[in-house]
Amino acid sequence: MIRRLDLRDAQRGPSGRLDSRSLRNAVPRASIGVEQALEAVRPICEQVRVDGLNALIDLTERFDGVRLEHVRVPHAALGRALESLDAEVTAALQESIARARRVHAAQRRSDHTTQVVPGGTVTERWVPVGRVGLYVPGGLAVYPSSVVMNVVPAQEAGVESIAVTSPAQKDNPPGFEGLPHPTILAACALLGVDEVYAVGGAQAVAMFAYGARDADDELWACEPVDVVTGPGNVYVAAAKRLLQGLIGIDSEAGPTEIAILADDTADPVHVAADLISQAEHDPLAASVLVTDSEALADAVDAELARQVAATKHVERVTTALSGPQSATVLVTDVEDGLAVVDAYAAEHLEIQTADADAVAARVRNAGAVFVGAWSPVSLGDYCAGSNHVLPTGGCAIHSSGLSVQSFLRGIHVVNYDRAALQEVAHHVLALSAAEDLPAHGQAVSARFRDQRD
Repeated sequence: MIRRLDLRDAQRGPSGRLDSRSLRNAVPRASIGVEQALEAVRPICEQVRVDGLNALIDLTERFDGVRLEHVRVPHAALGRALESLDAEVTAALQESIARARRVHAAQRRSDHTTQVVPGGTVTERWVPVGRVGLYVPGGLAVYPSSVVMNVVPAQEAGVESIAVTSPAQKDNPPGFEGLPHPTILAACALLGVDEVYAVGGAQAVAMFAYGARDADDELWACEPVDVVTGPGNVYVAAAKRLLQGLIGIDSEAGPTEIAILADDTADPVHVAADLISQAEHDPLAASVLVTDSEALADAVDAELARQVAATKHVERVTTALSGPQSATVLVTDVEDGLAVVDAYAAEHLEIQTADADAVAARVRNAGAVFVGAWSPVSLGDYCAGSNHVLPTGGCAIHSSGLSVQSFLRGIHVVNYDRAALQEVAHHVLALSAAEDLPAHGQAVSARFRDQRD
């Protein structure tokens, strides 16, 4: 079901350890990535840019089978969704919100002023973006947890205008026809978000980037935003890449990934269950086991055969586990395993080894790290307090997961008096001359000439 990839004889560098650059080309990846999806989403985004609301209505009918009358969810539907939400789900969402708020509140930054010289200061101010668009998936599964993960850090950052979008559902219960799933609407209501749209896919990202006007009266059906965040399928991730620059994004959070670094101390039942837990998201989901134990690999294969047969989404899980993006990677030792998982840069990385804390402390590249037998990725998906909107496709090498910082901008405020400027003026003049930009120096020296000249 899941292929074997043997890297025990892979290329090594002068140190005798596995070569990181070579590993990046060797680790499992999906055959359809963001780069390949760009050409598919480009005309979709252009259609939204040109035709606005009409494009959103047409594209939603094309992709989701729903002909919308309005893209914005009526406020009354949010209230109805919360009233009808199962009490246990309500309690679970409230606990998820509380834990996420506790963690994200601690991420707030304070303004800081540095006195560079007497009379000269630089203050770093942290200012929230004005308006954000938060994407919540809703294709193969329902993700009220992603409402929590998007909204809480935006609120803790102090964002004033928050909009959420999620795909329209064709088969919703009566009263919610053509709207996002009512559990998603209920989560929005719990968090006090009342601007919600029934738009999914690349067109939703384009809606947030360009805004959408009604072609007849030129009113905004949805105003453009400054930043778009949230997970989605490969086409959502591609639209974020395409439109980055017009909008800010958190990261490319596409089809989910789990990597597990495990040795012979790991329980194969746990390992198999965790691989399956992420494979059930999407046929393109990636499940990767990295181990120095062939005995563990064999035991996990046996457990996968047993557990997959008993899981609900057998076809989806089987497709994901048997795809090129998934594999059991054999390494010589845990040290080599660390090199492999750093090259892979997983969205979610579990460490199930002896002395897991020490091994986890050495990880450099991962969206989030889950340490030991009692910290499964599923905990982070819902109730750890951490954020589950994380970079995929190797982007954890350079990008971070969603946090309060995703919604803040640092602004330097420079305040020098006359004496402080005069004291450093000769250095400014020297550097402006070295760069052949004399007007830069003139902007300083002009301030100290006799006003009668």
